[in-house]
Amino acid sequence: MSTVAGSPLADVQSSMEARGIELDDVGISGLRYPVRVEMANGSRQCTVCEARLSVSLADDVRGTHMSRFVELIDHAAVISPSAMIAIVADLASRLEAADASVDVSFPLFIRRAAPVTGRSALLAIDCRLCASHGASGASLRISARIPVTSLCPCSKEISDYSAHSQRGYVTVTALDASWRLGEDGLWPEELLKVCDDAASAPIYPVLKRLDERHVTMLAYDRPAFVEDLARDVAVALRDEQRIDGFEIEVVNQESIHDHQAFARVRWGRS
Repeated sequence: MSTVAGSPLADVQSSMEARGIELDDVGISGLRYPVRVEMANGSRQCTVCEARLSVSLADDVRGTHMSRFVELIDHAAVISPSAMIAIVADLASRLEAADASVDVSFPLFIRRAAPVTGRSALLAIDCRLCASHGASGASLRISARIPVTSLCPCSKEISDYSAHSQRGYVTVTALDASWRLGEDGLWPEELLKVCDDAASAPIYPVLKRLDERHVTMLAYDRPAFVEDLARDVAVALRDEQRIDGFEIEVVNQESIHDHQAFARVRWGRS
């Protein structure tokens, strides 16, 4: 209980509510906070997340206690897929809520070596973990936005020489089938290889001349429409038993048009 000069302060949030309307989500969003993220190899990386935390609110309670959301993130020792399951369950317990959700987005930096010279630097991929807790149990979505190179098959086919290429972004959101059961599941950085394999060429943070020559010719030998990228990533993920479904969106920043090209596909196990 909070007191001032020995007198208790009123807990207005917990006061009775008479309008009889249950709220699906109440909480905080846009919270930027330093966190440690666990990676697939067991290491931990310091980064900054943007968090959204919410709970359901019963129809007879006026408000929730917003400070507890910040305290939850502050007390979290590490962010990982398995930790998110525990964090969202803790949130529901602390706020005595039937349903709770924790959504964190953060950049993850992967050291990547150039294909010929081996010179390395850090590649940033945008990751997101979204965990929910409710009457039906826990659920977790794992997302990563991966930069890729794509070379246009049409341009290559109809041109006497050369072909236009562009940077694309593949965003994969996978519905977890393993972490929520206490089993080892998919890590966000694993999606990097899946998208690289579908692309005309991977993206590298550092390229010397020998590397640039290699990547340029690799892309020319592996042309791919935005539709090809979406389908090839989908084919790879359909065989992944650690997920129950996915959504894939590919966006190409077209180099010879003033618009973007995109493709999207959703899939779930029946």
